[in-house]
Amino acid sequence: MGQKLTCCKECGDWKWCSTQDGEEPTLRIRNANANYFTGAPQGDKTDGASSAVLGVLKVDLCQEDNHEEHHTSHFYAATAKEALVVRRGEPFRLKIHFNRDYSPSKDAISFIFTVADDTKPTPGHGTLNALVPHDGIDYLGDTLEWGAGIEAHEGQTLTVLIKPPSTCPVTEWKLDIDTKLLGDGSRSFALPLPIYVLFNPWCPDDQVYLEDRDQRKEYVMHDTTLIWRGSYNRLRPSVWKIGQFERHVLECSLKVLGTVGRIPPAYRGDPVRVARALSALVNSVDDDGILLGNWSEDFSGGVAPTKWTGSVEILQQFHKTQKSVKFAQCWNFSGVLTTIARCLGIPSRIITCYSSAHDTQASLTVDVFIDANNKKLDAETTDSIWNYHVWNELWMQRPDLGVGEHGTFDGWQVVDATPQEASDNMYRVGPASVSAVKNGDILRPFDGGFVFAEVNADKLYWRYNGPSQPLKLLRKDTLAIGHLISTKAVLKWEREDITDTYKHAERSEEERSTMLKALKQSRHAFSRYYLNDNFNEIEFDMELKDDIKIGQSFSVVLKVANKSESRTHMATGQISCDAVLYTGVGAMEVKTLGFELELEPKSSDYVRMEVIFEEYYDKLSSQAAFQISAAAKVKDTDYDYYAQDDFRVRKPDIKFQLGEAAIVAQKELDVILRLENPLPIPLHKGLFTVEGPGIEQPLKFKIAEIPVGGTAAATFKYTPPYAGRGTMLAKFTSRELDDVDGYRHYEIEPRPEDLLQPNGSHRSSNIIRRRTDVIA
Repeated sequence: MGQKLTCCKECGDWKWCSTQDGEEPTLRIRNANANYFTGAPQGDKTDGASSAVLGVLKVDLCQEDNHEEHHTSHFYAATAKEALVVRRGEPFRLKIHFNRDYSPSKDAISFIFTVADDTKPTPGHGTLNALVPHDGIDYLGDTLEWGAGIEAHEGQTLTVLIKPPSTCPVTEWKLDIDTKLLGDGSRSFALPLPIYVLFNPWCPDDQVYLEDRDQRKEYVMHDTTLIWRGSYNRLRPSVWKIGQFERHVLECSLKVLGTVGRIPPAYRGDPVRVARALSALVNSVDDDGILLGNWSEDFSGGVAPTKWTGSVEILQQFHKTQKSVKFAQCWNFSGVLTTIARCLGIPSRIITCYSSAHDTQASLTVDVFIDANNKKLDAETTDSIWNYHVWNELWMQRPDLGVGEHGTFDGWQVVDATPQEASDNMYRVGPASVSAVKNGDILRPFDGGFVFAEVNADKLYWRYNGPSQPLKLLRKDTLAIGHLISTKAVLKWEREDITDTYKHAERSEEERSTMLKALKQSRHAFSRYYLNDNFNEIEFDMELKDDIKIGQSFSVVLKVANKSESRTHMATGQISCDAVLYTGVGAMEVKTLGFELELEPKSSDYVRMEVIFEEYYDKLSSQAAFQISAAAKVKDTDYDYYAQDDFRVRKPDIKFQLGEAAIVAQKELDVILRLENPLPIPLHKGLFTVEGPGIEQPLKFKIAEIPVGGTAAATFKYTPPYAGRGTMLAKFTSRELDDVDGYRHYEIEPRPEDLLQPNGSHRSSNIIRRRTDVIA
């Protein structure tokens, strides 16, 4: 036997009554002082009601006004009127139409909100809430509690304001509206459309509140961004379609929190917990998440990471199949995490760190072991340095971290979805406070030590002569790691350098003292040494030109100088060029040149190794990365020299031409793409892929062949869907050349008011008469 609350027909008060075993306890609110109830709403029904019981005919969600006020009008679900999309901490409006006049003296109304996928919603967990609307809207003042107030009443229509708290779970909610006539039964109306409640960076009481208006535009509302790739001496921006407002992206983003992320509904309003879950669920390790990583050059059975132009296709495919999408590397993981974070309402930006360390031993050093032949020992060298690594920063307060020596740890938090090392038995990183990383507080959760090493580890070169022989330190480089930490500038299509937010200036006393502080916290026994001896009469300097186009030859030059006033020295060694992945692994030897130089006092000489296209092309990875190294010994001394640098050849850019005049909303224009063949060989099976505002599915243009010195061109008609800022992006791949991209940012002028299309028409565009050409 159980109990349920029923209404006494004589007095109208509620009381508990017995129920049969297995029957759900039921509560319908009559007392205006009651705010919550236990049990679950029973759906559309008439419970012993006479025709006099107030019935809900329809509910007007006031979508246009609500979506405008909550900054959600761009969501596809909003424009297609498939749902109500609101942000927590702010009220939204409902207009309820009844079957007769509403009488406050005899009609009771309650709003029952339940988390859609919670099998056992409860008031204690905040996943089941019953609201009785109060007369007036003063009750909405407390942002930490649900509130409901009557804004207006006219006959059969009641206008109410409902406010989810600023800590509300971010998820899909169901709404039931219960009505009751004193002593004469009840009715329940189930709203047929879902209500999505999101984080609110506009609300000062929300943990993700971002005060700066321009930053909210950039980090929450903008749906296209730049991701920096390449190497520290050849920075390469590429465009990424975030697409957080596109079809199915919102539904997928909310769903994965519970399915893949396994966050209980009650905790989906905690941005720290959500951020940590996103770090794990975007990759497929541990949980069959959204993207499957692949750092080889074999992408059969999937899409090469360099061919993705944005997150939308990836998320739509995962939403449809619930299977990990193939394939991804760090910038793809970061792009998808940005899409989900901005979709949920958490300010997010994409970060690139050049010469980023992967410290596998938590020693805060990157240790490279060299054999007697000056070759790197891959088995012993488990640490690596990536040409670049891409992660995310999410903006939030961190009350869980308390206050440190330098203040709170609020603000930007590192969240990395690329699976590199396990954290608490899952492949994830963060959220780690950027402030904590800069100041060496590496024990603050989560994963601060790993991030600290990524941006500020010391690089050590060791001579390894066998397991029974001592290691010899060849070189200590405190400047090798963490260059040009970059993100897209706010409301500008250019790079912003944020290196100083992660670490103090190199060579400064603060930087070295912070490293010492971090080393003491790591409790690692690795000793720190100076260079192996004080010999300094021979000086080596390796030189690389950093603006070489793919298809061209390039040279590596080693300058050797004898600074002695009286001694002649003999230097012997070699210069090597290896083709590598951008992660710094998978080296394939391209060319090695040995040398022997006799240097008179106060003299210098040069060793030059030229690498031609035919020598490097067949070994080149898709991202055109090389690792250049130089090793040398000075005869009759103990001095060993070793240096290593990253280098990449530059790929061409796709050029855009958008019409001949001003770009106007809803006015058709011609778009032309052009790409010159930079290689001394023809390109075959070329393919342009184009995305932009109003282009629902990426456009594909095939080019059979581009001869040596030729230019490929693709032309199509395009109608800009709306006035404002627009970005069109393109990718080009072929059998001989891939990972080529380009973008064009432009302003779309509005048409005269009488020519504007109805609201929402931007979901379709007139793209016709495509043409591709090859210009010899």
